[in-house]
Amino acid sequence: MKITARWFLPLLLALGLSAPAAAQAPVEGQDYVRIAEGAPWQPLDGKIEVAEIFSYACHVCDEFRPMLAAWARRQEADVRVSHVPAAYRRQDPFATMFFAAEALGQADAVHAATFDAVHRRGLLARNATVAEITTFYAGLDLGMDRARLGAAATSPETLEKLDAAHEFLVRSGARGTPTLVINGKYRVQGRTLHDVLRIAEQLIAAERQP
Repeated sequence: MKITARWFLPLLLALGLSAPAAAQAPVEGQDYVRIAEGAPWQPLDGKIEVAEIFSYACHVCDEFRPMLAAWARRQEADVRVSHVPAAYRRQDPFATMFFAAEALGQADAVHAATFDAVHRRGLLARNATVAEITTFYAGLDLGMDRARLGAAATSPETLEKLDAAHEFLVRSGARGTPTLVINGKYRVQGRTLHDVLRIAEQLIAAERQP
């Protein structure tokens, strides 16, 4: 017997079963928070932005990193995943050096290595200084010597990004890390990391609607 989509959902309900979670719309206040006067981290340029507010000192962010990376690879071309360090203060060392590495085109290269240095190799403390992170980055054989890193860390562009990251953190209302923000409009909430990614995917689908 052929079952059409028209009769599939009523049949599920009659059998006491539920539709797949992906078919359920996310609930405001439960699955996400709408950000008042929200703005994306970077201009959208036709993309749907998933901004991750993270901290290298956060062990949950360390656990989430490979999950988010695998999830990002499965997304369509219109989805852009951005990493935004949690700049609780302008001089935050890890945020400063993230943007310094980014200015030198090496943010992606140092991202996993920094988590590994903090959480597995014991090469960086969770409260590492700019000097300590600079030494670590300079030793990664990525063409970033201490002089170039120092210049990038103190550049006006890096200071502007630190201010922008702090403002994005405050505006989003993030209460911890990791936090996902969709198009600057929605702060994702979830009971588990898998739940966070599920809700993010639902909000992305909603943003695609006219």
